[in-house]
Amino acid sequence: MPDTLYKALAFDGQIRATAVVATDTVREAQTRHDSWSASTAAMGRTIAGTLLLASNIKDDAKMTVQISGDGPAGKIVATADGQGHVKAYVDQPHVSLEPNAQGKIDVRGAVGQNGSLSVIKDLGLGEPFQGQVPLISGELAEDFTYYLTVSEQTPSAVGLGVLVDTDETVINAGGWMVQVMPGATEETISQLEIAVAQMPQLTELLSDGYGPAQVLYQLLGEDNVQLLEESPVSFHCECSKERFAAGLATLNSQDIQDMIDEDGGAEAVCHFCNEKYFYDEADLKAIMDEAQ
Repeated sequence: MPDTLYKALAFDGQIRATAVVATDTVREAQTRHDSWSASTAAMGRTIAGTLLLASNIKDDAKMTVQISGDGPAGKIVATADGQGHVKAYVDQPHVSLEPNAQGKIDVRGAVGQNGSLSVIKDLGLGEPFQGQVPLISGELAEDFTYYLTVSEQTPSAVGLGVLVDTDETVINAGGWMVQVMPGATEETISQLEIAVAQMPQLTELLSDGYGPAQVLYQLLGEDNVQLLEESPVSFHCECSKERFAAGLATLNSQDIQDMIDEDGGAEAVCHFCNEKYFYDEADLKAIMDEAQ
């Protein structure tokens, strides 16, 4: 089943709900960064959380989530657009830790508990919006929940999960998000709180073959859910040799000449997808000529 995100309303429009299965997307990120289990799980949860947050922005808008904790994985960054494209990286991809007390991947140990979660929304309207909250958990689902509740003033709950095999490959990955809409009744909020508390582990549901719609049915009850929209999600990076060349063109001519004299060329590596672009002497001279 291809990676998909579903948007829905529940309880007669009192609850907004979103779920995403992002297994192939996180798999692609793991492969590109050669990440190990703890880093993969942390990066994968960030990817799923970013896709959920970006599910309500316009196609050409962009949203970037940055997790800056004091754990060994270092900074984690994911950027998504309104079309379901996402890219991500983790500063230290080679982090693998002993399982936590629940026998699960120790995401909190990889991320750390001291630091911040920052969200930058570029809606194409000039100055981007930026919100930031302190990390309260390091497990990331709770941190996304805290961001939505505090920074966006929307009572919310988020669930995230990434299951990694012993050979470092991704078995499954995804997330869900529910948000209380203005005017929701106390009865509905109470029902939602119980449902969230009783929700099984997401990775277990995905292992049983659940898709995004089935995840929402499990969480909210099929009779209560009105599915609105289904859209594909995928790992996508828009980097190119031309884009990096434009960056090189902003350097002064002497710096480019030094690259030619000392190295006979230059190599650029994309943080997000790990693609490498090589510029030989002729490329660099052409960049210099164009800049001048």
